[in-house]
Amino acid sequence: MNDFIYFAHRGASGYEPENTLIAIRKALEMGAKWIEIDVYAVENELVVIHDERLERTTNGKGLITNSSLDYLRSLDAGKGEKIPLLREVFETIGHDAGLNIELKGRETAELIVSYINEFVGEYGWEYSRILVSSFEHHELQRVKKLQPEILLAPIFSRIPEDYITIAKEIDAFSVNLDAGFINKKYVEEIHNQMMKVFAYTLNDKKDIQFMKEIGVDGVFTNYPELIELTE
Repeated sequence: MNDFIYFAHRGASGYEPENTLIAIRKALEMGAKWIEIDVYAVENELVVIHDERLERTTNGKGLITNSSLDYLRSLDAGKGEKIPLLREVFETIGHDAGLNIELKGRETAELIVSYINEFVGEYGWEYSRILVSSFEHHELQRVKKLQPEILLAPIFSRIPEDYITIAKEIDAFSVNLDAGFINKKYVEEIHNQMMKVFAYTLNDKKDIQFMKEIGVDGVFTNYPELIELTE
């Protein structure tokens, strides 16, 4: 991850239903080298969806964590797509891109470590091609204890006074920040700790260019074609 990184946010979500396999395939077709998705733990599986409720992105109702896996898999997540399992995302990407997995909710650490170890050990993935991020910083702490080789990134929607301490406690690879709060001072503080800064979510080439100018290392975008427009 030495070059400026573009993460296809929930796949090519500007064109296809977010967090679906067709959104991921579309992102790969558009040249994305990194994909970002979100996962919840349900019945010892990791399902790929962002919201804690089903209504916005599927034809279902209720909370993810109150739903059975069979029910979740029966739903339409857009254009007839199912809510994917994390395993299906790994298989779809193959060796064509890296993967940023955002942990949503609780009880995800053990499962994500198990999946990553499996795909590194048996399917030729590398730890350097996987980044695990979360607002749930205690889940990241658990991941770090279970498998120190996994790259980690705490996410912040605002910047608390102790954000550097939080990141250092898990030996974070990067700090993922809401673009609305980023300035050059924060970028320099994070770089001084030998960590990268990734900004979310930017869908305008001028905004992305500004992030580059202040030293940000990568951005999340719904429109992977911005890779070429801002190079």
